[in-house]
Amino acid sequence: MSDEELLFERRGAVAWVTLNRPEVRNALTPDMRNRLIEVVEEIGADPELRCLVITGAGEGFCTGADIRGASSRQSGGSGSGERTAGAARDVIVNGVQRLFRALWNLEVPTIAAVNGTAAGFGCHLAWMCDLVIASDNARFIEAFTRRGIVPDGGGAYLLPRLVGLQKAKEIVFFADSWTATEAERIGLVTKVVAPSELEKATTEWAERLAAGPTKALGLAKRLLNRSLEQTLDQSLAEEALVQELVTGTNDIKEGMRAFAEKRDPDFTGT
Repeated sequence: MSDEELLFERRGAVAWVTLNRPEVRNALTPDMRNRLIEVVEEIGADPELRCLVITGAGEGFCTGADIRGASSRQSGGSGSGERTAGAARDVIVNGVQRLFRALWNLEVPTIAAVNGTAAGFGCHLAWMCDLVIASDNARFIEAFTRRGIVPDGGGAYLLPRLVGLQKAKEIVFFADSWTATEAERIGLVTKVVAPSELEKATTEWAERLAAGPTKALGLAKRLLNRSLEQTLDQSLAEEALVQELVTGTNDIKEGMRAFAEKRDPDFTGT
């Protein structure tokens, strides 16, 4: 992978990652995916970075995995075309699922700035972010069944949680193209803006999040992400535990002082 295929930029406390293969609408190669995982892990370890934005160059956000050579990888690279048992599973587990886990568990807020077509795993890359801002010319295509395969990279986990089970089945079974406005209506997109306003709108939200109480936001993200997997008792118990953790932060002290002094808080993320 060339250094230009995945661009990383620090804008204050916000990390911007741009998929940069516009000639193929930012189809993700294994090297790009692995580098993106590394970047996410680096952001998680850097207290100076308090929000992550992912976007694409050109007219596409991400059209999923670059499938050139995929058949060879899934057959174990034998070149014979014969399928090696377990090869496809290993590709998924060690590839897109690692990226899903890295983003899902990242303890800072994430925003997908969808500037064009998101297809296949490109949809999932957007939806695994905490918030999705899309330009009104963006389209979302859950394209897996068009190729005779099933959703991977967390798609079957994400979709029912975002839109409900029956709507998720409609999206997967028919593999239709959804406009940004349609996607917003059913809960796949948080906000739709004009293409010329995408960077501005994303920057405004990212800077607000980066100025927030980062540890509290990270723990709130954890509670919300886990909520549909737990019983009420489990969720309430975890809620009490993380609230105890938050009481030890500097930001809660600042938040209380600001409330008493009737001013906006100045959070440091600590």
